[in-house]
Amino acid sequence: MRRLTIVLPVLNEAAIIVAALEALAPLRRRGAEVIVVDGGSRDGTPRLAEPLADRVIAAPRGRGTPMNAGAALGCGDGLLFLHADTTLPEDADRLIAAALARRAWGRFDLRIAGRHPLLAIVARMINWRSRATGIATGDQAIFVSREAFAAVGGFPDLPLMEDIAISQRLKRLCRPYCIATPVVTSGRRWEHNGVLRTILLMWRLRLAYYLGAAPDRLASRYRPVPPSAAHGRAGP
Repeated sequence: MRRLTIVLPVLNEAAIIVAALEALAPLRRRGAEVIVVDGGSRDGTPRLAEPLADRVIAAPRGRGTPMNAGAALGCGDGLLFLHADTTLPEDADRLIAAALARRAWGRFDLRIAGRHPLLAIVARMINWRSRATGIATGDQAIFVSREAFAAVGGFPDLPLMEDIAISQRLKRLCRPYCIATPVVTSGRRWEHNGVLRTILLMWRLRLAYYLGAAPDRLASRYRPVPPSAAHGRAGP
């Protein structure tokens, strides 16, 4: 991998965008580029992001479309799709380069930051399920070679489950490389909506998706945390 492009889709992330981008500064100094894709923020997120990113662009609000737009503008032959409330390990660029030398795509193990004792169990369940099924979630910081991303047509334009859908596409090429060093994502979504309630909801939504339910119908049942409660969020 010659260069890494980090795509950060955002919507009303003013409370956390500066810290999120400052955390990526060491990777930028080592050659990674950061592209922020804004889906129509009304809180000044793009203005705050501009001094700390290589590009800040606008895209239609959605899930797959902003990530495809950022990937199209990037120069890297490795692509990393990152939520604004997910923090990478310090050597993430080196870990990704080593992984992409072996597989066409992959993801990180996950740790969930928060006070609730069940969050550690939730993270272990997500990691176990991902290893067993070869399906990655957006919280796990999916990375992929540009060649593989183009081969599968990028992210589908879905209102929900775009991470599962692209995982299914990429699995036709190979199983993901699972990096055991974890990324850390905020647990506020689980804590705000209730840990057990959120777990059961996501299980029901994923089961319905696998059984053929339309993603737009599932999206109407998904309730992300409002920015006022969770300081913004870039994905499910």
